[in-house]
Amino acid sequence: MKGLVTKSTGSWYVVATENGESFDARIRGKFRLKGIKHTNPIAVGDEVEFSLDKDGIAFIEKIHARRNYIIRRSVNLSKKTHIIASNIDVAVVLATLKNPRTSTGFIDRFLVTAEAYHIQPVIVFNKIDEIAETEKEEYEYLKSIYTSIGYRIIETSATEGIGLQEIQDLLKDKISVFMGHSGVGKSTLVNALDSNLNLKTKTVSTFNKKGQHTTTFAQMYAWPFGGYIIDTPGIKEFGLVDFEKEEIQNYFPDIVKHKEECKFYNCQHLNEPKCAVKEAVASGKIAESRFDSYLNFIEETDESSYTKG
Repeated sequence: MKGLVTKSTGSWYVVATENGESFDARIRGKFRLKGIKHTNPIAVGDEVEFSLDKDGIAFIEKIHARRNYIIRRSVNLSKKTHIIASNIDVAVVLATLKNPRTSTGFIDRFLVTAEAYHIQPVIVFNKIDEIAETEKEEYEYLKSIYTSIGYRIIETSATEGIGLQEIQDLLKDKISVFMGHSGVGKSTLVNALDSNLNLKTKTVSTFNKKGQHTTTFAQMYAWPFGGYIIDTPGIKEFGLVDFEKEEIQNYFPDIVKHKEECKFYNCQHLNEPKCAVKEAVASGKIAESRFDSYLNFIEETDESSYTKG
């Protein structure tokens, strides 16, 4: 039988069929041992083949090829990876200017991952009703960094109902995933788009201004307006996995735009002379925060290569 994985707790799964039936599922023991380097061999969004035992429990026997997926380093096993979700049409990074503040590094890490795995990325700035007049200039500059590159930005307030129709239009009839730090209002926004989901929410901690985790496992839900949302645990930080140092620049459209003008065709924009990318940073054509992210990612891949070696 063929089905779609709609829920994963790490050891148990839920598989749904085209006719609307759902089954609790597990993995065959031999399947788990096929040299899979991920901590979770099966992810929400996977299309699978399964069989039923006499008790009605589904046993997953095959995973169909994935169109794409989003991945991060395992929290506890740094040499392994964790697939967050697969077969995604739209990936939404939910960001906030404050309570908690989303760093440009986190946004850039998300965008690089989406670019690398061929997933359409969208940046949603939530809680815009909380931005004070004195903070608007900072916020507009932050937005301009990404709109100038060509990324789509949607402004929302889940509590005030701002931007909800625009998000519905974007997500209609597509499989989407929302990512962001805990506390950015992910569950609140999903609930605003479909009150029947009633996902658990928590307020931002008053002690450290960081969000409290509310989602502990990935799960897929159907939107009432068509399509699906994959709800995922809040993630403090992505780790760039299986990236080569030389390829990182290819996932920065603003760097790609200028790198052809560098003196050396294999310029890494580090210490090379006559580097057009570094000149673009100096002249403001590339935001310093973006170039800082690029340098940080280069350093990460170097450290990862050293660890592997």
